[in-house]
Amino acid sequence: MEVAVSDKPDASVSEANVNVVRTYADDQGKSRFDSYSIAQRLQQFAPPADPVYVSAHEPATGYVLIYMPPGWVGKPHPSPRRQILFCLTGGMRITGSNGEVRTLAAGDAWMMGDTTGEGHKTEVTSKEGTKVVIVQLE
Repeated sequence: MEVAVSDKPDASVSEANVNVVRTYADDQGKSRFDSYSIAQRLQQFAPPADPVYVSAHEPATGYVLIYMPPGWVGKPHPSPRRQILFCLTGGMRITGSNGEVRTLAAGDAWMMGDTTGEGHKTEVTSKEGTKVVIVQLE
């Protein structure tokens, strides 16, 4: 069986973006949501491979891989440090301490910046559980 080769990035499009949900603690210690985009520029990243869309370098201190089984519900907590989560499989619901809700699915990103205050609650919404990688930032 032959596998089709992926198309190269369109050289006429020099930028792309990754959308990120973010939590932060407001002045009253409530976890709230906003969102932002991480810009990516078409560039050589690993020559001689073709150019790809690359974001700016962000220093990190480590990463962890986590599996949360179906039905898992965490207790409300602030993030232990500034970190970004990338959902690999499954889905989850995040509830801020102000009652706001966001959902994540495979391919979504979440910047956890609510390192103080009441924090957020996380729960798995997918039948197969959820696998994530969390990159811990400086």
